[in-house]
Amino acid sequence: MRSLVSPFPKISEFRFLKFSPPQILVLGFAGVILIGTLLLMLPISSASGHSLRFIDALFTATSATCVTGLVVVDTGTYFSVFGQITILVLIQIGGLGFMTMATLFALLLKRKISLRDRLILQEAMNQSSMEGIVRLIRKVLLYSLIIEASCAALLALRWAVDMPFGRALYYGIFHAVSMFNNAGFDIFGGYRSLTGYVNDPTVNIVVMFLIVSGGIGFIVMSDLMDYRKSRRLLLHTKVVLSMTAALILIGTVVIFVFEFTNSRTLGPLNLGGKLWASFFQSVTPRTAGANTVDIAGLRQASQFFIVILMFIGASPGSTGGGIKTTTFTLMIGAVVSMLRGRDDIVLFRYRLAQERVFKALTITLLALLLIVSVSMVLSTTEGRPFLMILFETTSAFATVGLSMGLTPELTEVGKILICLTMFAGRLGLLTLAYALGPKQGKALYKYPEGKMIIG
Repeated sequence: MRSLVSPFPKISEFRFLKFSPPQILVLGFAGVILIGTLLLMLPISSASGHSLRFIDALFTATSATCVTGLVVVDTGTYFSVFGQITILVLIQIGGLGFMTMATLFALLLKRKISLRDRLILQEAMNQSSMEGIVRLIRKVLLYSLIIEASCAALLALRWAVDMPFGRALYYGIFHAVSMFNNAGFDIFGGYRSLTGYVNDPTVNIVVMFLIVSGGIGFIVMSDLMDYRKSRRLLLHTKVVLSMTAALILIGTVVIFVFEFTNSRTLGPLNLGGKLWASFFQSVTPRTAGANTVDIAGLRQASQFFIVILMFIGASPGSTGGGIKTTTFTLMIGAVVSMLRGRDDIVLFRYRLAQERVFKALTITLLALLLIVSVSMVLSTTEGRPFLMILFETTSAFATVGLSMGLTPELTEVGKILICLTMFAGRLGLLTLAYALGPKQGKALYKYPEGKMIIG
């Protein structure tokens, strides 16, 4: 009877939908990367008309889909307009999530969002329940479009002073999408990023706004938009905003102090330029990847401090990576509670469940294990200074894109390892773990409590 109604089977009848939501997310992102790789290998994607090598196309597609920004070929000079637009589409899909984009088409076609779709969206947006998930997706799409369009217009007007308006508009759109999705890709050429605008207030303010708005997460944006009606903020929003502000402020001060006299970075700039550069280099490790000074020229203390900022990363439900600000806050809260002799972690007069602490500890240790393991292997295959390798590995895991210059010189093994690290960082280590082995239900019994000496 089905053939009398429609010649096509229902979506739910496809075998792959029997996979769990984490497995579908992994396969979905892998599929997007594969399609992007094939498109970037086409001769039409390169400015010279020659096909890009598979490993380089795979690396670029992975970096774009995982919104990282590490590149093995210069985006602005190597790729044609077709190739750059392909990268831009991969960034948008990777930043918002392929399920979010699929939901957009479903809403446009007025197709009903099934229960299974909602489960996958719940996993993709890192939500604890399905309640209001479709409404949240609508807000995500609306906010993203408004922010990207308005900032693209501002950047286009600024760059129209330096170049023809058509080119300025194209540059504005590309960089607005790239920075909002915390991808860090730029098309100025020569691996320069935004170093030519270190003193420019307009470019600095607009790009930093894009980075922060994309990095705080759509849950926070939605909560802020609803504040006029509710007159209250979620605990999640308070933690994200306070930790984000603290990290940016501390980062600005540290970079300003360490680099004040560095002739390769802040030294030649006036006081205003020093402040802008310090502020920008504190914001961009929130997984954005753009830079206005030479990262390789920073002092080692600054580079290592940026590694820490990259490791912490952005916030849950955002376009960024890292262990996330909330995870870091929980770890700090656990330390403070232990030092004060308290059993509970209390933030803004709310007590946090113990399982949240276990999850934060698991995420942090898994991230450290991955970064240390990859860095050890790369230190053998690449033969470069360890800090440079650690910087690049952390940048890949946290999907930042900042580079000290190692990525274009990576060996084949190094490119594959960095690709896997970017993939793991974008999807999340817990999602990958659940995809490989679904999490078990709660145990029906408990073992007797044991005692062990710690510290």
